[in-house]
Amino acid sequence: MRDPYAVLGLSKGASAADIKKSYRRLAKKYHPDTNSADKKASEKFAEASAAYELLSDTEKRAQFDRGEIDAEGHPVFHPGAGGPYGPGAQGNPFGGGEGPGFSAEDIFSSIFGNQRPGAGARTMRMKGQDRQYSLKVDFLDAVNGATRRITMPNGKTLNVKIPAGVNDGQVIRLKGQGEPGMGGGPAGDALVTIEVGTHPLFERDGKTLKLELPITLYEAVLGGKVAVPVPGGSVQLSIPAGSSGGRVLRLKGKGVNPKGGAAGDLLVKLRIAMPPKITPELETLMKKMAQDAPYNPRGARYET
Repeated sequence: MRDPYAVLGLSKGASAADIKKSYRRLAKKYHPDTNSADKKASEKFAEASAAYELLSDTEKRAQFDRGEIDAEGHPVFHPGAGGPYGPGAQGNPFGGGEGPGFSAEDIFSSIFGNQRPGAGARTMRMKGQDRQYSLKVDFLDAVNGATRRITMPNGKTLNVKIPAGVNDGQVIRLKGQGEPGMGGGPAGDALVTIEVGTHPLFERDGKTLKLELPITLYEAVLGGKVAVPVPGGSVQLSIPAGSSGGRVLRLKGKGVNPKGGAAGDLLVKLRIAMPPKITPELETLMKKMAQDAPYNPRGARYET
């Protein structure tokens, strides 16, 4: 793989937020679900995911910056470096100064002790690398929960269970769905970052949902019951007589209901909508009201 910073279009001093932002942009552009016929896009998606997997891990990033691991996350040996394996050091498997060069046998001896690869030798077990993916989820699917399918760069498909109440940016871990392990080690995991879409009516604040509800002039004056959308359907909401625009009514338990937790509420903000046409009767009634029962909702605070 190329330098992970170059893959994400970043410099070495990029912040964690910059790394995440760049990865999301590339993942959106090259995701296999939207580029099924473009093999190069799939390769770029896999490359960006691998780069993000390395740079988003603080420890791995530091090791890469110090030259201790390569872009694939594999250890980098420095035959000419100082330290326990520097030139002339006792037991240096790479040689140095005078003396013979190193052999594969010397390397295995330094790693495994006196054991050599072959019968009876212990195998180094290493867990496979994790892989990063992004998944766009509809607003109501994030609220109610759902199951969605993702396509991995190798063509394999996975079903991802979206828990009710999942948050934007939350990561879902799929155990054993990453890169295969080495020497019989376990496979890595697939880390799926959730991107929650917006909704034309609802807004979300944690477990609380917010909704602006248009009501008629006569519903505001006389009150009544109106249908209000909620996640998964609708309910009847009682509008108190004499309600003003901007009044907020609370529907308890009709917000986000995460598994294992208490449900949030739905806050309904009333907005008075005037009729599409002012009839002579309404105009006459308003003039009579202005004359017989005038009132000032603004008060002295608004007077200059």
